[in-house]
Amino acid sequence: MEVISTVVEFKIGETIDLHSHHGIETIYVIQGASVQVPGKDPRTLPTGATLVNLRDVKHGGFKVVGDTSLKLFTVHVVDQGKPLYDYSK
Repeated sequence: MEVISTVVEFKIGETIDLHSHHGIETIYVIQGASVQVPGKDPRTLPTGATLVNLRDVKHGGFKVVGDTSLKLFTVHVVDQGKPLYDYSK
């Protein structure tokens, strides 16, 4: 296993493609924003929220909408030597 931590910003109009990880991902929302999954109403990821994405569970698949970028601090505990992201088709 290896631990990878990042700070990432998704600007208005950018998408987070549907993907999974070979391990666990934890997220802390540094700056909240509105996000929208195609065909669904927008929802807010509030500042200070925490999320956990489990091994091999698909997540993401949304676009940042509204007037604020989404900023996240992520920690991945994943299998060493495997790709960090496996994107879904």
